[in-house]
Amino acid sequence: MDFDFLLDYRTTDTEAEIFWDMPLEAVPGCRYLINLNGANIDAIEKTHISLTGLTPETDYEVEILLATPEDARNGMPPMPLGRVYFCTGKTKKRIDITAAPYNAVGDGMTMNTAAIQMALNDCGPGSYVYIPKGDFLTGALDMHSDSELYLEEGALLQGSVNPEDYLPRIRSRFEGYEMECYRSLINMGFLDHTQGYNCSNVVIRGKGSILGGGSTLGKSIASLEEVRLKDFINSLGDRIKEYEKPETLANRARGRLINMSNCQNIWIHGLTLGFSPAWNLHFIYSDQIVTDHCTIKSQGVWNGDGWDPDSSTNSTLYACDFYTEDDSVAIKSGKNPEGNVINRPTEHIRVFDSICHFGHGLCIGSEMSGGVEDVRLWDCDMGPTWSGIEIKATKKRGGYVRNIIVRDITASHVQMHSVGYNDDGEGAPVPPVFENCLFERMHLLGRYLDNNNGSNTWHDCPSIDLRGFDTPGFQLKNVMFRDISMENPAAGVDSIHMEFCENVSFDRIHSVPRTK
Repeated sequence: MDFDFLLDYRTTDTEAEIFWDMPLEAVPGCRYLINLNGANIDAIEKTHISLTGLTPETDYEVEILLATPEDARNGMPPMPLGRVYFCTGKTKKRIDITAAPYNAVGDGMTMNTAAIQMALNDCGPGSYVYIPKGDFLTGALDMHSDSELYLEEGALLQGSVNPEDYLPRIRSRFEGYEMECYRSLINMGFLDHTQGYNCSNVVIRGKGSILGGGSTLGKSIASLEEVRLKDFINSLGDRIKEYEKPETLANRARGRLINMSNCQNIWIHGLTLGFSPAWNLHFIYSDQIVTDHCTIKSQGVWNGDGWDPDSSTNSTLYACDFYTEDDSVAIKSGKNPEGNVINRPTEHIRVFDSICHFGHGLCIGSEMSGGVEDVRLWDCDMGPTWSGIEIKATKKRGGYVRNIIVRDITASHVQMHSVGYNDDGEGAPVPPVFENCLFERMHLLGRYLDNNNGSNTWHDCPSIDLRGFDTPGFQLKNVMFRDISMENPAAGVDSIHMEFCENVSFDRIHSVPRTK
């Protein structure tokens, strides 16, 4: 596998976030030495560091070095991984939404859409919109390039539950299809798969919360859509069985919490986010979306994904906590036949140092017709989840998933398989390709947690489930499992299940007692 090393940063006037790839040479017990302007300031185990108390408009140099236990025993110097050079920004002017002429009211009852939108419109590169402590009710909002939104601790930007507050509809993409959707709570860019980026350099950060209208809003939108689509749904007849469930079509018009279309360089940092009517952070045809130190929640929301890269590139999530009803992370690139034609892959995605407290874990697919490549996942706990690590597609999708590296993870199980749901749309000429994946230093439970409808029931399953496609030449292939501990299986359950596979290898696989 080719491996381009990621070392990147984001800064404000007094703070910086530095983050980097786990190098292939990293082993348990290694540490990263952090040098700031030539002086060592820390030795850490994580692949990111937060720097605070910096001086505005000042140049800094940060060097990262890798020190392994073996190097230490042999007296060898640490290995340089790279340097970043950055200049902190200017101190920006505050635009307080509660001050004149905006006069927003944080009482949880007053609608503040117009006031907050006016403040966002007035925000330029030298200013930021400030939301103080309070409960600020709003409908859909738009952010433009070179703007910033900051939420103070105790500040809540609360989306309304009225579908009319998210009109007019906008062009978006949901479950792989471009379509007209209700607007999201926060909207950036406009969708156009034939063009480049039209919104860039946006920051959303702070210590507060951005919460949507949740299942109440989602169900209201779906009810309106059921009436609007009644004749079309009836015309499908038995073909409705190709959809996940009968109400799937009506639910595709729901907005998200934060929708980013054709965006570049968006930083979302430090917040509590959640309770969208559908997915929470969704970015389409976008690049360099960084999300860190956030908590993402969607208990009780059907389809309540956390972080969804969709035909997007060079994006990173770390140091996040997920309490999601559906996929914590769902990596997508469109759905047949449209996704095959648009053919914009998702590439160079990093997810690390995060915890899934429940939900479905990390999934690639099932909408992956444009292809998914170079995904790195490490240092995460995805034990109490439904899907663990899952790569999935229907046989009709086409496209590919390849060059995936998963390391130092606890998960319920690993799945790479064909699925039969969410199967509407004309099929591609050939099935998808699943190939070239490494799973290393994992602890697998061999059971998954069903928290749907609050049941919190554990079910036994294979720790590793590999099922390729039954068309010759489209078997799952070139997959390595190395240094894997699997908890002892339940009676009658195989630890490893394989069908339609080629060149799958196992090295240092261990059975260990169950933890519960």
